[in-house]
Formats: sequence, structure tokens, C-alpha cells
Amino acid sequence: SPTVAKPKLTEIQNESIKKVLESAVEQTAVTKIYDPAYVVLPYPNGDVPIEKGVCTDVVVRAFRKAGVDLQKEVHE
Repeated sequence: SPTVAKPKLTEIQNESIKKVLESAVEQTAVTKIYDPAYVVLPYPNGDVPIEKGVCTDVVVRAFRKAGVDLQKEVHE
């Protein structure tokens, strides 16, 4: 089967998806410390300092920038 080319970020048309992806890419310049320690977070909108966290912290932050509180959605 032929290989299907994946779209580049600049080619993505859906603004919500684009915001999520752009935020995740932006965080690679900020979230530099991997810290898997368990932290009790306020709910909703709880977060650890942006310079640290784990992969799920990056994903939650990226969705929030697009207007979706993934922490709340998963909890509910």
C-alpha cells in the first residue's frame, strides 16, 4: 500500500486542532524538567509549574490553550 503523506502543521485547517498542536510545540521550549512526582492539584484548572511535568501535563495544557479543559472533561 502506498505511503500517505502526513500534513504539516502549517497545512492543518481546523483551528482547534491547530491550536492544540501549536501549544504542544511551544511547550517544548518551556517544559524542560521531567518530574513524575505526584502532586495534589486544585480542580478544575489545576497544574504544576509550566517548566516541569510529564507528557500528560503537556497534553492537558495544549488542550486548554484551545479552549478545552481536558482535566475536567476526563474527570466528569
